[in-house]
Amino acid sequence: MSDASIEAFCPRFHEAVELIGRRWTGAILRALFFGTERFSDFAAVVSGMSDRLLSERLKELEAEGIVVRTVIPVTPVRIEYRLTAKGLALRPVVDALAAWAEQWLPLPSEPAR
Repeated sequence: MSDASIEAFCPRFHEAVELIGRRWTGAILRALFFGTERFSDFAAVVSGMSDRLLSERLKELEAEGIVVRTVIPVTPVRIEYRLTAKGLALRPVVDALAAWAEQWLPLPSEPAR
């Protein structure tokens, strides 16, 4: 790889890692991959995360074009979040990272691998 291509690659790579590596973002993405769409469902599936932080992360993912937020005009108003094509393209990346972590990162109660 030439120096020029490393310079072009690194900023994008680091930006991607920063984006999906933010606290709770991976868990939110996994929930989206498995069909979670509503705020209350995210709050139930991603336990331990505050509503404020969940709202912040969903807004960040929306701003990045990874999810689309849809307001359903019913009473009470329902808001759903769905992955865009850009978001769906992250699935193999997140799945590969999860597989790597399963193989190489022990839980605190497990011996080192």
